[in-house]
Amino acid sequence: MEIDVDLIRRDLAQIVNIPSVGGSDAEVAVQRWCAATLTGLGLDVDQWTLDLDELRADPDYPGEEVDRAEALGCVGVSGPGTPALILNGHVDVVPPGDAETWANADPWLLREKDGTWYGRGVCDMKGGVVAIIAAARAVSGIELARPFAIHTVIGEEDGGLGTYATLRRGHVGDACVIAEPTAGEVVAANAGSLTFRIEVVGRATHGSMRATGHSAITAFELLHRALAELEAVRNAAPPHPFGELPWPISVGVLHAGDWASTVPDLLVAEGRYGVMPGESFADAKAAFENALATAAARDPWLADNPPTVTWPGGHFAAGRLPEGDAFGPQVVDAVIAAGEPPPYLTGAPYGSDLRQYAAAGIPTVQYGPGRIADAHAVDERVAIDEVVACARAYAELVLARCR
Repeated sequence: MEIDVDLIRRDLAQIVNIPSVGGSDAEVAVQRWCAATLTGLGLDVDQWTLDLDELRADPDYPGEEVDRAEALGCVGVSGPGTPALILNGHVDVVPPGDAETWANADPWLLREKDGTWYGRGVCDMKGGVVAIIAAARAVSGIELARPFAIHTVIGEEDGGLGTYATLRRGHVGDACVIAEPTAGEVVAANAGSLTFRIEVVGRATHGSMRATGHSAITAFELLHRALAELEAVRNAAPPHPFGELPWPISVGVLHAGDWASTVPDLLVAEGRYGVMPGESFADAKAAFENALATAAARDPWLADNPPTVTWPGGHFAAGRLPEGDAFGPQVVDAVIAAGEPPPYLTGAPYGSDLRQYAAAGIPTVQYGPGRIADAHAVDERVAIDEVVACARAYAELVLARCR
């Protein structure tokens, strides 16, 4: 099987040039690009408009953190019958930030330097998507006894709406690989996550009379320490295959005050809260809220003015490949057959669509080009050799399961 690097480069340049930030018109456009590309490969393509009102009304709706007026689903299947393998890739990306901080001042233009591709989404995870496409191209002339499927999805970054809608439409299979960046390893389990919002009130006064007021920032400092203590307790003994700090608590946004010489009377903190395998959202939320309530009860101000906690945005459950499932070793064998070093089965601290396929009873792992540390970063990057190696491994896995 030949993996055509020039075609991968062409595909990646085209897909990076579509600025498919979640909720944008380009998120719709990139799915149209995927549907046309998969059709060109000879796959039977189902492209449909998601019924957003119906999906949002479903009790299992995974949530969203951006506004969407339109969204598309896209699935390509190589033939009739239940697919023996699903290859999944999300095509939405996070905003690039200030373009001037990027080396080429244009995050939406693919740049190549020293064996590396740069651009928003090349790592998370358009590099994986074009590797999937390259694998489908490589096996296109080989007769298969069973079909494989390609799921391109939107909304992964803010909850998983695309995969949720795809599974709900009936697109299932016997096993699934998600092409998230895994740095050469096979991710067989990942943590879940919730987005939290904490509102802390203070008492405003003139800054020169600080002692007559109460700063919401000072009040939050106590709560922030309580979250650090909760994080330490929850991560004290992580199970296999997870490493250190698999379900962290991170405050990502802080807003407080509206005038430099005024003691702030409101602080709003938003962040990410890791959810453990086997832990319900209700139990995870209760642990978080109880930790803050306990800390607040020890402080005179907070005891009379307790913080308000809400849970906006997506709900990512934890997920994992069933213990002893043969699919994990089969993916490892495909990576070895592609000429790469034997990967480890490991756990990841971030949420992904893995949990949705796992919940549907589909054995699922993640294996894809790039490192998670380069995802969402300025000058996002992926090594060209990694994209090619993953394409080769996906093709080997298609043959192992479908021929």
